Amino acid sequence: MDFRPKCREQLQRLLDKGVNIPNPQTVDIGDDVNTDQISGNGVTIYPGCRIYGGKTVISSGCKLGYEAPLTIENCQLGQFVELKGGFVSKSVFLTKSNIGMGAHVREGCLLEEEAGGAHSVGLKQTILFPFVTLGSLINFCDCFMSGGTSRSDHSEVGSSYIHFNFTPDADKSTPSMIGDVPRGVMLNQPPIFLGGQGGIVGPVRLGFGNVVAAGSILRKDYLQDNQLILDAPSLRPVRKYIPGSYPNFRRLLENNILYLANLKALEEWYIHVRKPFFETQEFGLMIYQGALDIISGAETERFKRFQAMLEKAVFASGCKSDVESLKERRTVLERVADIANIFQTTVKDDAVSRSREPFLKDFATSGKDGQRNYIETIKKLPPDVSARGVQWLQTIVNYYCQRTATVISSAELFKPV
Repeated sequence: MDFRPKCREQLQRLLDKGVNIPNPQTVDIGDDVNTDQISGNGVTIYPGCRIYGGKTVISSGCKLGYEAPLTIENCQLGQFVELKGGFVSKSVFLTKSNIGMGAHVREGCLLEEEAGGAHSVGLKQTILFPFVTLGSLINFCDCFMSGGTSRSDHSEVGSSYIHFNFTPDADKSTPSMIGDVPRGVMLNQPPIFLGGQGGIVGPVRLGFGNVVAAGSILRKDYLQDNQLILDAPSLRPVRKYIPGSYPNFRRLLENNILYLANLKALEEWYIHVRKPFFETQEFGLMIYQGALDIISGAETERFKRFQAMLEKAVFASGCKSDVESLKERRTVLERVADIANIFQTTVKDDAVSRSREPFLKDFATSGKDGQRNYIETIKKLPPDVSARGVQWLQTIVNYYCQRTATVISSAELFKPV
């Protein structure tokens, strides 16, 4: 007895429109999948694939499950994406991005053009800019990475790398920013290399062009560019553990707010710069909306984790011994709703408008050579136009940081770059 007549109908529709399915009997298509959102042009679905979700979009040239069985759930895939095996859910993969067998990509991930990873890579709430490459056996959740100019000059994470995103106090206010949005989007910064068998104890910020030696565990920020970093083990291997003490509270506060501010800058970049490029692609607006949803969801996730950390930092018993620190934490927590309101609104600042409009005008002029490919257009921008774009996006970051500093009455934090 055929218990899934709808699956058989779905498969037949895909075959009729030209999708290559070498062994249809091994493929499961969910009843809620909209086959009109799967291209018939050059798409191959190999044996053992399962495709679910009404929001799933698969563009031309995609190849799914070549190395191992693959499950896709409510993901939006741009052109020529290769997902070679594993599980991917509620994430967006832009043109020519890829991931190897054994992947475990959970919700909230955005892999931009030609970004990807080898086998057994775990991601969640992760944003990778174009060309960023992850090795094998990696856990890289709750972070952002940029840097590099091409497939031959890309930021890379060595095999067996971990982003430690869960603290002893059981919170995830740990987003790490490897590179940044304002400079990273211009695709003209030197790549960042994180050596294998290493890790980052989030939240950490890292400058462009930095090379981190294999086996290093980063526990602090390295904001300068072009540094060779060998993070040595602590000279105090054993010390008293006080739950909820948060000895680096100000750094946690600053890094979380800066991460949120960079997400707002990325959101503005998508709205004002990237959208027209999506409009020229098959299913482009659905993929564009998926990317915006990822960025918006990242903002929501990061603030939720930030607020949870604040509550622990105030009410945990370990905080009571430091009166000044506890007072500062209570101030931030009391005003957390005001901080949330700041990040829930769009930029309303003359300085941002003054920097945005000249850049967008120059950008439109620079792109009039008929080239509609996003990567090539960005890379062809004259240096002065790129610099104006960086200034605009950095003004957005500064805007959110400065408003937050005003709300919590702290002039010492979030100083503009």
